[in-house]
Amino acid sequence: MDELCHALVVELGSADFNADNVPSMPTLVSCCQGLITVDKEASTVRLIHFSLHEYLSSHPDIVDRPHSAVAEICLTYLNSRQIRAFSTAPSPDMENTCFLQYCSVYWGVHAKRELSDCPRSLALKLLLKEHYDLISTILLLGHARLDLGDRDNCPPFSGLHCASFFGIVEVVATLIEAGCYDINKQGFWGCTPLSWAAYNGHEEVVEILLRWRKVNPDKADDDGQTPLFFAARNGHEGVVKMLRGRKEVNPGKPDNFGQTPLSIAAESGHEGLVEIVLGREEVHPDKPDNTGRAALSHSALKGHEGVVKILLGWGGVNPDRPDKFGRTLLLYDSWNPIVVRV
Repeated sequence: MDELCHALVVELGSADFNADNVPSMPTLVSCCQGLITVDKEASTVRLIHFSLHEYLSSHPDIVDRPHSAVAEICLTYLNSRQIRAFSTAPSPDMENTCFLQYCSVYWGVHAKRELSDCPRSLALKLLLKEHYDLISTILLLGHARLDLGDRDNCPPFSGLHCASFFGIVEVVATLIEAGCYDINKQGFWGCTPLSWAAYNGHEEVVEILLRWRKVNPDKADDDGQTPLFFAARNGHEGVVKMLRGRKEVNPGKPDNFGQTPLSIAAESGHEGLVEIVLGREEVHPDKPDNTGRAALSHSALKGHEGVVKILLGWGGVNPDRPDKFGRTLLLYDSWNPIVVRV
Protein backbone atom coordinates (compact mmCIF):
# COMPACT_ATOMS: atom_id res chain seq x y z
CA MET A 1 0.00 0.00 0.00
CA ASP A 2 2.75 2.42 0.94
CA GLU A 3 4.64 1.82 -2.33
CA LEU A 4 1.54 2.57 -4.39
CA CYS A 5 0.71 5.72 -2.45
CA HIS A 6 4.25 7.04 -2.80
CA ALA A 7 4.30 6.24 -6.52
CA LEU A 8 1.18 8.35 -7.03
CA VAL A 9 2.86 11.39 -5.45
CA VAL A 10 5.74 11.45 -7.93
CA GLU A 11 5.42 14.51 -10.16
CA LEU A 12 6.93 13.88 -13.57
CA GLY A 13 9.53 16.50 -14.43
CA SER A 14 9.98 17.55 -10.80
CA ALA A 15 13.30 17.28 -8.99
CA ASP A 16 11.54 17.05 -5.63
CA PHE A 17 9.43 14.41 -3.92
CA ASN A 18 6.90 15.81 -1.46
CA ALA A 19 5.95 13.08 1.01
CA ASP A 20 3.39 15.42 2.58
CA ASN A 21 1.16 14.84 -0.46
CA VAL A 22 0.94 11.06 0.02
CA PRO A 23 -2.78 10.17 -0.08
CA SER A 24 -4.52 8.00 2.47
CA MET A 25 -5.70 4.56 1.43
CA PRO A 26 -9.40 5.44 1.90
CA THR A 27 -8.91 8.35 -0.47
CA LEU A 28 -7.19 6.13 -3.02
CA VAL A 29 -9.89 3.45 -2.83
CA SER A 30 -12.57 6.08 -3.24
CA CYS A 31 -10.89 7.54 -6.34
CA CYS A 32 -10.77 4.08 -7.91
CA GLN A 33 -14.57 3.77 -7.50
CA GLY A 34 -14.54 0.30 -6.03
CA LEU A 35 -12.26 -1.32 -8.61
CA ILE A 36 -9.52 -2.07 -6.05
CA THR A 37 -9.56 -3.61 -2.61
CA VAL A 38 -7.09 -3.52 0.27
CA ASP A 39 -5.78 -6.50 2.19
CA LYS A 40 -4.93 -4.78 5.45
CA GLU A 41 -3.21 -7.80 7.01
CA ALA A 42 -0.83 -8.21 4.06
CA SER A 43 -0.69 -4.44 3.45
CA THR A 44 -1.31 -4.99 -0.27
CA VAL A 45 -3.68 -3.68 -2.92
CA ARG A 46 -5.32 -5.76 -5.63
CA LEU A 47 -8.05 -5.50 -8.25
CA ILE A 48 -11.52 -6.29 -6.94
CA HIS A 49 -12.02 -9.32 -9.20
CA PHE A 50 -9.98 -11.48 -11.59
CA SER A 51 -12.39 -10.59 -14.43
CA LEU A 52 -11.22 -6.97 -14.21
CA HIS A 53 -7.62 -8.16 -14.59
CA GLU A 54 -8.65 -10.19 -17.64
CA TYR A 55 -10.39 -7.19 -19.15
CA LEU A 56 -7.43 -4.88 -18.66
CA SER A 57 -5.06 -7.53 -20.03
CA SER A 58 -7.17 -7.96 -23.16
CA HIS A 59 -7.39 -4.18 -23.73
CA PRO A 60 -3.76 -2.97 -23.44
CA ASP A 61 -4.55 0.31 -25.23
CA ILE A 62 -6.56 1.60 -22.25
CA VAL A 63 -3.32 2.91 -20.77
CA ASP A 64 -0.81 4.45 -23.16
CA ARG A 65 2.63 2.81 -22.92
CA PRO A 66 2.20 1.66 -19.31
CA HIS A 67 5.71 0.23 -18.82
CA SER A 68 7.33 3.41 -20.10
CA ALA A 69 5.08 5.41 -17.77
CA VAL A 70 6.04 3.33 -14.72
CA ALA A 71 9.72 3.52 -15.71
CA GLU A 72 9.45 7.31 -15.87
CA ILE A 73 7.83 7.43 -12.42
CA CYS A 74 10.55 5.21 -10.93
CA LEU A 75 13.38 7.15 -12.56
CA THR A 76 11.94 10.52 -11.55
CA TYR A 77 11.83 9.29 -7.97
CA LEU A 78 15.40 7.93 -8.09
CA ASN A 79 16.70 11.20 -9.54
CA SER A 80 14.92 13.35 -6.96
CA ARG A 81 16.80 15.65 -4.62
CA GLN A 82 15.47 13.73 -1.61
CA ILE A 83 16.89 10.41 -2.80
CA ARG A 84 20.24 11.99 -3.65
CA ALA A 85 20.46 13.36 -0.11
CA PHE A 86 19.27 10.08 1.36
CA SER A 87 21.91 8.16 -0.57
CA THR A 88 24.76 10.09 1.04
CA ALA A 89 23.51 9.46 4.57
CA PRO A 90 25.88 7.24 6.59
CA SER A 91 23.06 4.97 7.85
CA PRO A 92 20.04 5.35 5.56
CA ASP A 93 16.63 4.48 7.01
CA MET A 94 14.94 2.33 4.38
CA GLU A 95 11.57 2.48 6.16
CA ASN A 96 11.12 6.16 5.32
CA THR A 97 11.66 5.57 1.59
CA CYS A 98 9.32 2.66 0.94
CA PHE A 99 9.28 3.23 -2.83
CA LEU A 100 13.08 3.15 -3.14
CA GLN A 101 13.47 -0.61 -3.20
CA TYR A 102 10.86 -1.17 -5.91
CA CYS A 103 12.29 1.61 -8.08
CA SER A 104 15.87 0.38 -7.70
CA VAL A 105 15.06 -3.24 -8.54
CA TYR A 106 12.39 -2.83 -11.22
CA TRP A 107 12.90 0.42 -13.12
CA GLY A 108 15.02 -1.44 -15.67
CA VAL A 109 12.42 -4.20 -16.09
CA HIS A 110 9.84 -1.62 -17.16
CA ALA A 111 12.34 0.33 -19.25
CA LYS A 112 13.32 -2.79 -21.19
CA ARG A 113 9.69 -3.43 -22.09
CA GLU A 114 9.03 0.14 -23.29
CA LEU A 115 11.31 3.16 -23.36
CA SER A 116 10.26 6.57 -24.62
CA ASP A 117 12.45 9.68 -24.79
CA CYS A 118 11.84 11.03 -21.29
CA PRO A 119 12.59 7.87 -19.28
CA ARG A 120 15.61 7.27 -21.54
CA SER A 121 17.02 10.67 -20.56
CA LEU A 122 16.24 10.01 -16.90
CA ALA A 123 17.95 6.62 -17.08
CA LEU A 124 21.12 8.15 -18.49
CA LYS A 125 20.99 10.88 -15.85
CA LEU A 126 20.66 8.28 -13.10
CA LEU A 127 23.43 5.98 -14.33
CA LEU A 128 25.93 8.83 -14.38
CA LYS A 129 25.15 10.03 -10.85
CA GLU A 130 27.34 9.38 -7.82
CA HIS A 131 24.33 8.43 -5.69
CA TYR A 132 23.75 5.50 -8.01
CA ASP A 133 26.00 3.45 -5.69
CA LEU A 134 23.21 2.97 -3.14
CA ILE A 135 20.61 2.22 -5.82
CA SER A 136 22.85 -0.41 -7.41
CA THR A 137 23.47 -1.97 -4.00
CA ILE A 138 19.73 -2.34 -3.45
CA LEU A 139 19.43 -3.94 -6.89
CA LEU A 140 22.16 -6.44 -6.04
CA LEU A 141 20.49 -7.37 -2.76
CA GLY A 142 18.23 -9.57 -4.84
CA HIS A 143 21.24 -11.52 -6.11
CA ALA A 144 23.67 -11.64 -3.19
CA ARG A 145 23.94 -10.99 0.51
CA LEU A 146 25.14 -7.42 0.90
CA ASP A 147 25.16 -5.16 3.94
CA LEU A 148 23.76 -1.72 3.21
CA GLY A 149 25.61 -0.41 6.22
CA ASP A 150 28.95 -1.23 4.64
CA ARG A 151 28.51 0.46 1.28
CA ASP A 152 32.10 1.73 1.16
CA ASN A 153 33.31 -1.85 0.75
CA CYS A 154 30.67 -2.91 -1.78
CA PRO A 155 32.13 -3.92 -5.16
CA PRO A 156 31.44 -1.46 -8.01
CA PHE A 157 28.41 -1.85 -10.23
CA SER A 158 28.58 0.87 -12.86
CA GLY A 159 25.84 2.31 -15.02
CA LEU A 160 26.98 0.18 -17.95
CA HIS A 161 26.88 -2.92 -15.76
CA CYS A 162 23.33 -2.03 -14.72
CA ALA A 163 22.04 -1.30 -18.24
CA SER A 164 23.58 -4.57 -19.44
CA PHE A 165 22.05 -6.43 -16.49
CA PHE A 166 18.57 -5.20 -17.43
CA GLY A 167 19.19 -5.55 -21.18
CA ILE A 168 18.22 -1.97 -22.10
CA VAL A 169 19.65 -1.82 -25.61
CA GLU A 170 19.39 1.91 -26.29
CA VAL A 171 20.95 2.92 -22.98
CA VAL A 172 23.82 0.45 -23.35
CA ALA A 173 24.57 1.73 -26.86
CA THR A 174 24.51 5.37 -25.71
CA LEU A 175 26.82 4.77 -22.75
CA ILE A 176 29.34 2.91 -24.90
CA GLU A 177 29.33 5.47 -27.69
CA ALA A 178 29.80 8.27 -25.16
CA GLY A 179 32.88 6.50 -23.81
CA CYS A 180 31.58 6.80 -20.25
CA TYR A 181 32.81 3.41 -19.07
CA ASP A 182 35.49 0.82 -19.66
CA ILE A 183 33.66 -1.91 -21.55
CA ASN A 184 35.76 -4.60 -19.83
CA LYS A 185 35.55 -3.16 -16.32
CA GLN A 186 35.01 -5.81 -13.66
CA GLY A 187 32.48 -4.96 -10.99
CA PHE A 188 30.50 -6.99 -8.51
CA TRP A 189 31.71 -10.65 -8.43
CA GLY A 190 34.33 -9.56 -10.98
CA CYS A 191 31.69 -9.58 -13.73
CA THR A 192 31.95 -7.42 -16.83
CA PRO A 193 28.92 -5.82 -18.55
CA LEU A 194 29.08 -8.66 -21.10
CA SER A 195 28.92 -11.23 -18.30
CA TRP A 196 25.74 -9.65 -16.90
CA ALA A 197 24.11 -9.50 -20.33
CA ALA A 198 25.02 -13.15 -20.96
CA TYR A 199 23.86 -14.15 -17.49
CA ASN A 200 20.36 -12.81 -18.18
CA GLY A 201 20.23 -13.84 -21.84
CA HIS A 202 19.97 -10.35 -23.36
CA GLU A 203 20.96 -11.21 -26.92
CA GLU A 204 20.71 -7.70 -28.37
CA VAL A 205 22.95 -6.25 -25.68
CA VAL A 206 25.46 -9.08 -26.09
CA GLU A 207 25.51 -8.34 -29.83
CA ILE A 208 26.15 -4.63 -29.20
CA LEU A 209 28.96 -5.31 -26.75
CA LEU A 210 30.60 -7.83 -29.07
CA ARG A 211 30.74 -5.27 -31.88
CA TRP A 212 33.31 -3.18 -30.03
CA ARG A 213 36.90 -3.96 -30.89
CA LYS A 214 38.13 -3.47 -27.31
CA VAL A 215 35.71 -5.94 -25.74
CA ASN A 216 37.19 -9.10 -24.22
CA PRO A 217 34.48 -11.77 -24.72
CA ASP A 218 36.39 -14.34 -22.67
CA LYS A 219 37.14 -12.29 -19.54
CA ALA A 220 36.53 -14.36 -16.41
CA ASP A 221 35.02 -13.24 -13.09
CA ASP A 222 36.39 -13.87 -9.59
CA ASP A 223 35.50 -17.57 -9.88
CA GLY A 224 37.09 -17.94 -13.29
CA GLN A 225 33.70 -18.06 -15.05
CA THR A 226 33.39 -16.38 -18.45
CA PRO A 227 30.32 -14.92 -20.20
CA LEU A 228 29.97 -18.23 -22.09
CA PHE A 229 29.84 -20.06 -18.77
CA PHE A 230 26.98 -17.83 -17.54
CA ALA A 231 24.99 -18.23 -20.73
CA ALA A 232 25.46 -22.01 -20.73
CA ARG A 233 24.44 -22.36 -17.09
CA ASN A 234 21.22 -20.40 -17.59
CA GLY A 235 20.24 -22.02 -20.88
CA HIS A 236 20.57 -18.98 -23.15
CA GLU A 237 21.14 -20.74 -26.44
CA GLY A 238 21.23 -17.60 -28.62
CA VAL A 239 23.94 -16.02 -26.49
CA VAL A 240 25.95 -19.26 -26.44
CA LYS A 241 25.88 -19.35 -30.24
CA MET A 242 27.16 -15.77 -30.47
CA LEU A 243 29.98 -16.32 -27.99
CA ARG A 244 30.93 -19.72 -29.37
CA GLY A 245 31.39 -18.09 -32.76
CA ARG A 246 34.12 -15.77 -31.47
CA LYS A 247 37.63 -17.11 -31.93
CA GLU A 248 38.80 -15.33 -28.76
CA VAL A 249 36.37 -17.39 -26.68
CA ASN A 250 37.73 -20.69 -25.39
CA PRO A 251 34.71 -22.93 -24.67
CA GLY A 252 36.97 -25.46 -22.99
CA LYS A 253 38.38 -23.05 -20.41
CA PRO A 254 37.73 -24.35 -16.86
CA ASP A 255 36.70 -22.11 -13.97
CA ASN A 256 38.38 -22.16 -10.54
CA PHE A 257 36.50 -25.36 -9.71
CA GLY A 258 37.54 -27.14 -12.88
CA GLN A 259 34.10 -26.98 -14.47
CA THR A 260 33.69 -25.91 -18.09
CA PRO A 261 30.74 -24.45 -20.03
CA LEU A 262 30.15 -28.00 -21.33
CA SER A 263 29.97 -29.58 -17.87
CA ILE A 264 27.73 -26.86 -16.48
CA ALA A 265 25.39 -27.12 -19.50
CA ALA A 266 25.34 -30.91 -19.04
CA GLU A 267 24.62 -30.56 -15.34
CA SER A 268 21.74 -28.17 -16.13
CA GLY A 269 20.29 -30.53 -18.73
CA HIS A 270 20.51 -28.14 -21.70
CA GLU A 271 20.75 -30.60 -24.59
CA GLY A 272 20.91 -27.99 -27.34
CA LEU A 273 23.70 -26.13 -25.59
CA VAL A 274 25.69 -29.31 -25.07
CA GLU A 275 25.61 -29.99 -28.81
CA ILE A 276 26.58 -26.39 -29.63
CA VAL A 277 29.56 -26.33 -27.26
CA LEU A 278 30.77 -29.77 -28.37
CA GLY A 279 31.30 -28.39 -31.86
CA ARG A 280 34.51 -26.55 -30.93
CA GLU A 281 37.83 -28.43 -31.04
CA GLU A 282 39.02 -26.86 -27.75
CA VAL A 283 36.30 -28.75 -25.90
CA HIS A 284 37.31 -32.06 -24.33
CA PRO A 285 34.05 -33.83 -23.38
CA ASP A 286 35.75 -36.13 -20.88
CA LYS A 287 37.75 -33.43 -19.09
CA PRO A 288 37.33 -33.86 -15.30
CA ASP A 289 36.78 -31.00 -12.86
CA ASN A 290 38.45 -30.60 -9.46
CA THR A 291 36.37 -33.47 -8.05
CA GLY A 292 37.32 -35.77 -10.92
CA ARG A 293 33.84 -35.63 -12.44
CA ALA A 294 33.34 -35.02 -16.15
CA ALA A 295 30.28 -33.74 -18.02
CA LEU A 296 28.84 -37.25 -18.32
CA SER A 297 28.75 -37.88 -14.58
CA HIS A 298 27.29 -34.43 -13.91
CA SER A 299 24.40 -35.06 -16.30
CA ALA A 300 23.83 -38.63 -15.07
CA LEU A 301 23.68 -37.56 -11.44
CA LYS A 302 21.01 -34.98 -12.29
CA GLY A 303 19.01 -37.48 -14.34
CA HIS A 304 19.36 -35.74 -17.73
CA GLU A 305 18.89 -38.72 -20.03
CA GLY A 306 19.05 -36.74 -23.26
CA VAL A 307 22.40 -35.21 -22.37
CA VAL A 308 23.78 -38.60 -21.35
CA LYS A 309 22.82 -40.00 -24.77
CA ILE A 310 24.55 -37.12 -26.55
CA LEU A 311 27.76 -37.50 -24.56
CA LEU A 312 27.89 -41.29 -24.86
CA GLY A 313 27.56 -40.91 -28.61
CA TRP A 314 30.51 -38.55 -28.74
CA GLY A 315 34.00 -39.89 -29.23
CA GLY A 316 36.43 -39.81 -26.33
CA VAL A 317 33.91 -40.15 -23.51
CA ASN A 318 34.77 -42.89 -21.00
CA PRO A 319 31.68 -44.06 -19.06
CA ASP A 320 33.89 -45.98 -16.62
CA ARG A 321 35.98 -43.00 -15.53
CA PRO A 322 35.95 -42.74 -11.69
CA ASP A 323 35.93 -39.41 -9.88
CA LYS A 324 38.46 -38.57 -7.14
CA PHE A 325 36.35 -40.54 -4.65
CA GLY A 326 36.28 -43.64 -6.86
CA ARG A 327 32.65 -43.19 -7.90
CA THR A 328 31.78 -44.31 -11.42
CA LEU A 329 28.82 -43.81 -13.70
CA LEU A 330 27.22 -47.03 -12.44
CA LEU A 331 27.17 -45.64 -8.91
CA TYR A 332 25.52 -42.45 -10.14
CA ASP A 333 23.01 -44.69 -11.91
CA SER A 334 22.09 -46.30 -8.59
CA TRP A 335 21.20 -42.83 -7.31
CA ASN A 336 19.38 -41.76 -10.47
CA PRO A 337 18.76 -44.79 -12.74
CA ILE A 338 18.92 -43.52 -16.29
CA VAL A 339 22.18 -44.99 -17.57
CA VAL A 340 20.86 -48.53 -18.01
CA ARG A 341 18.00 -47.25 -20.16
CA VAL A 342 20.45 -45.26 -22.25
